[in-house]
Amino acid sequence: MRHRRAGYKLGRNATHRLALYRNLALALFRHERIVTTVEKAKAVRPFVEKLITLARKAAVNPEKALHARRLVLARLGTPANAAVRPPERDDEGDPTKIIVKLFTEIGPRFKDRPGGYTRVIKRHERRLGDGGKTAFLELLKEGETKVKSHAAAPAPRVEEEETAPTEQPSEPEASQQTETQGEEQQTGETPAPEGGAPETKGESEEKK
Repeated sequence: MRHRRAGYKLGRNATHRLALYRNLALALFRHERIVTTVEKAKAVRPFVEKLITLARKAAVNPEKALHARRLVLARLGTPANAAVRPPERDDEGDPTKIIVKLFTEIGPRFKDRPGGYTRVIKRHERRLGDGGKTAFLELLKEGETKVKSHAAAPAPRVEEEETAPTEQPSEPEASQQTETQGEEQQTGETPAPEGGAPETKGESEEKK
C-alpha cells in the first residue's frame, strides 16, 4: 500500500523524473503552451506553479528577489540558463534566459493571483503508437480567470404541504365550559332536554 506517498512515478526513478519535470517546465516557460500526456501534465503542474510562486513573491517583495532566484536556480537546474528562443538558420532568436523571463514577465503577470497559474485541457487526439491520452498544459494570460464548464447544480427545494388550521375555542368560552361542568358534578344534576328543568339523581331513580 502506498500510504503517504503522493505523486506520480511515471515509470521513472527519482532522478529521471526530476529531469523530465525540468524539461517540461523549460518548454512551458518558452512557449507558454505545450502538448503532453494527461498524466505528465498533472504531475508537472505543482512543480511549475511553485516556481511561478517564487517569481511572484519576488515581484511583490523585491527585497527577497535574490533568495527566490537562487531557489529557482536550484530547483530548475541548468535549463534555467537556457535561451528563450534559440537561434536558427534564418532567425537570430531571443538570447534572454528562461529565469529572466520567469522573473520579469511571468511572475509580475500573476502578481495579484494567489495560485492557479496553469490550465490543463484534455484533447480528443490520442498519441501515436500507444494511443495515450494527451492534453494541453498552458499558462493563463494576464487578467484571465478560470471559467467552470459546468455550473453548480442548484440545491433541491423541499415543498412543505400546507395544513388547514384547526379552530380552537377562545379562552373565555373554554373557561365557561369548564365552570359549567364543575357545577354539574357538584350538584349531581344532569342537563334536561330543551324546554324542561334539570333532573336530580333522586327524581331520576323514582321514575325508574
